[in-house]
Amino acid sequence: MNIFGVGLPEVTVILILALLIFGPKKLPELGKQLGKTLKSLKKASNEFQNEIDQVINEEDKDESPKSIESSQTNEINQEKIDSENSKK
Repeated sequence: MNIFGVGLPEVTVILILALLIFGPKKLPELGKQLGKTLKSLKKASNEFQNEIDQVINEEDKDESPKSIESSQTNEINQEKIDSENSKK
């Protein structure tokens, strides 16, 4: 078991110290509060990631029509050049 680079013996020592410092009555409350904090941090991180993904997807959508439009314009220009060359 390896949590954040801390092994099982270290986690055990930390839990024993927390039990001695805060006492058995306060420890469940602290654990609950820590769980809520971690949950809110994870939620914020997921929201931030979703916003980044949306921005990236919007940029991809904006670029796609431009590239299609430019390729169509290039084809039309090439046809004009070909037709002018065939007239000469």
